[in-house]
Amino acid sequence: MSDQDAVPQTQQTDRPTANAMRRALKRARDGVALDVTEAAVLLQARGADLDDLTASAARVRDAGLEAAGRPGVITYSKSVFIPLTRLCRDKCHYCTFVTVPGKLRREGHGMFMSQDEVLDIARKGAELGCKEALITLGDKPEDRWPEAREWLDAHGYDDTIAYVRAISIRILEETGLLPHLNPGVLSWTDFQRLKPVAPSMGMMLETTAERLWSEPGMPHYGSPDKEPAVRLRVLEDAGRSSVPFTSGLLIGIGETYEERAESLFALRRVARSYHGVQELIIQNFRAKPDTAMRGMPDAELDDLVATVAVARHIMGPSGNLQAPPNLVDGEYTRLIGAGIDDWGGVSPVTIDHVNPEKPWPKLEELAEQSATAGFELRERLCVYPEFVTRGEPWLDPRLLPHVRALADPDTGLAIADAPVVGRPWQEPDEGYVAASGRTDLHRTIDTDGRTSDRRDDFDEVYGDWEALREQAAPGMVPSRIDGDVREALAVAADDPTRLTDDQALALLHADGPALDALCGIADDIRKTVNGDDVTYIVTRNINFTNVCYTGCRFCAFAQRRTDADAYTLSLDQVADRAQQAWEVGAVEVCMQGGIHPDLPGTAYFDIAKAVKERVPGMHVHAFSPMEVVNGATRTGMSIREWLTAAKEAGLDSIPGTAAEILDDEVRWILTKGKLPTATWIEVIKTAHELGIRSSSTMMYGHVDQPRHWLGHLRTLAGIQQETGGFTEFVTLPFIHTNAPVYLAGIARPGPTTRDNRAVTAMARILLHPHIPNIQTSWVKLGTEGAAEMLRSGANDLGGTLMEETISRMAGSSYGSYKSVKDLIAVADAAGRPAKPRTTLYGAVPEERVRAAAASDGHLPELLPVLED
Repeated sequence: MSDQDAVPQTQQTDRPTANAMRRALKRARDGVALDVTEAAVLLQARGADLDDLTASAARVRDAGLEAAGRPGVITYSKSVFIPLTRLCRDKCHYCTFVTVPGKLRREGHGMFMSQDEVLDIARKGAELGCKEALITLGDKPEDRWPEAREWLDAHGYDDTIAYVRAISIRILEETGLLPHLNPGVLSWTDFQRLKPVAPSMGMMLETTAERLWSEPGMPHYGSPDKEPAVRLRVLEDAGRSSVPFTSGLLIGIGETYEERAESLFALRRVARSYHGVQELIIQNFRAKPDTAMRGMPDAELDDLVATVAVARHIMGPSGNLQAPPNLVDGEYTRLIGAGIDDWGGVSPVTIDHVNPEKPWPKLEELAEQSATAGFELRERLCVYPEFVTRGEPWLDPRLLPHVRALADPDTGLAIADAPVVGRPWQEPDEGYVAASGRTDLHRTIDTDGRTSDRRDDFDEVYGDWEALREQAAPGMVPSRIDGDVREALAVAADDPTRLTDDQALALLHADGPALDALCGIADDIRKTVNGDDVTYIVTRNINFTNVCYTGCRFCAFAQRRTDADAYTLSLDQVADRAQQAWEVGAVEVCMQGGIHPDLPGTAYFDIAKAVKERVPGMHVHAFSPMEVVNGATRTGMSIREWLTAAKEAGLDSIPGTAAEILDDEVRWILTKGKLPTATWIEVIKTAHELGIRSSSTMMYGHVDQPRHWLGHLRTLAGIQQETGGFTEFVTLPFIHTNAPVYLAGIARPGPTTRDNRAVTAMARILLHPHIPNIQTSWVKLGTEGAAEMLRSGANDLGGTLMEETISRMAGSSYGSYKSVKDLIAVADAAGRPAKPRTTLYGAVPEERVRAAAASDGHLPELLPVLED
């Protein structure tokens, strides 16, 4: 018997004891969070135990519907099913959807449905009031079948995803139906390509049981896209891409109850991490003739009911659960009683091409059966109501007119009788906001926020977004690292300087207990180098202008002269703010601004002089390498000459910002016109040679990968060994909310907590012993996040700031000011004492300490910002 003919057998597990079942049922009734073991027990509930389980699950569902504002409502989507291609590179042993090129030819079909065939189905659906075009297809057929590749080439498509994108646009424009895409495993780049053309997408997780994929004879053996880790990565990328995503389980294909429970918890983890899982489908296996698993028994109805109920308890009241109505043999009320709140797509036009032997129920029958169970059947769109009402970033602006035309603005559900007609698919008209001046932006950014999330020249100022997407593609596909983390941890603990690049990369990917161990090693090094003191500085940020035309795609701070949020400070205002900061105990002002086209290269000298003349004792920490280059080019000076003149004007040190990631592969995605890596290094080294020290930074969590972080940290360590000029390393998590590169659908939505911990810990380890101070950013991470980083190798909290506009304009939600007491509280949260410092990590004069203490918590009066 071949592997293809093997029939997987569900592994038998011991029936749970009566006591175990009783305890698990009680926890479910009491609303206590279940663990995997308890969930596996409940999956085996039958008879009265199953009735008990479903009753508690239904209560959880009802509470969620009440909170969502649709009590007693069960939803469905009126759809057409479009099997775009039945070719696939996978070989799932239960599938009848997939076929081979020869069979398609014999039946008179092409390798893909033609656009005319697709549009004919979509138009018929629109005539009958359907609003969803469910586009289903096999995974990457061109990778297995030359005939698929030939078809795509002949029709002008680079790959299957390009065709999916093109046909989705035509469906939107010519029929008005909303595409819901099921193209299988997608890369991050694929999500960016498809998000603008589809309000929602989906892919069944099916199971996380590795053996069902890796072992011969198992249902997913020989199917590269069914590897559980790959499919979980897709779900995570969907969340990072803010794509409303449908997933779910296929039960009864040989998994154990424990494996099924683990799969549900994996789905919950993704749902909670990214809030992007719009629904879970719990689908029961049905054996089909002419498949390798034709002899496998169907999943029993009790098994399906129990799984739905357990899924409801695991996903909670806010989760949406669906059971396909054509696969439940008319037992609708049992599924409703188990906790579903949705019937999925039901078509009056097309069959279920995945289960062609099971016709859809009539809508009238579905409504009647739902009513019998006490529920009103209501139509939804392919994208769930919660995401309709959320809008951006979950719905691409190009899709908003299409969705809003069919959605009730109050409920997010479908307007049942809305006309389904084609609408243009194009960039929305952003409109023009007349300049009125945000003279109090530095203050009201914390209370009122910014005027809009993007500049109205968004589509032009940052370059060709489509070309940028292609350029970003290599860095957007997560790499898999299989290095020996245990060995790497041992080396890091023994002698961090001996870490190889492979070992360092393995550690940068560490998670779970390995990440905890890594952070512990970093914290031990911190304690040896810095002791337990958490340092901070009383400082004031002064962003003297936000007018900038450089075109950095990550920057939400830059404005044009005419933009509503644009401003420029006068020299007197800069000096006044520095004086106010001095009066409340500051020892430093940190000054940076946009590359204003009207400011001469000598303006930076004037700013430094203005501060020093007003407050001679203030440390001037100012002007990023980009500003240095700008000043030098405008004055015709060399970098060395310009820095020398700036130092004479009062410049004491420079921020090592504008670094982002010191790898041009990433930099040219993040920015259109900013200085390249080599020039940044030249500025920093020259400053150090002139006795102008600097900080060092890394902004991460956008289009970068851990290999870029490693290269960046190695570069900084090399510079420090050569110059000794860095005072500290500052981690800068990417703030995505209003960043253009994120709004364009290219960047990730910032780093995860795992990323932040790993970067902080590895910065401590890889920069040891060269850069002794590792700073975390409360303005980007908040109090709890900063405290966590202090336990992961950081020793410094940065400053009070007093005002902070750059991160706030980008969407940071952690404010612009922290008092000394606030910073001490962060240190307390990490279990450590706090101590003030100077810019160069020296002792703070007692007079400054007293001034800060006397004024602590009293934000200095903030002057209005003058219009430029």
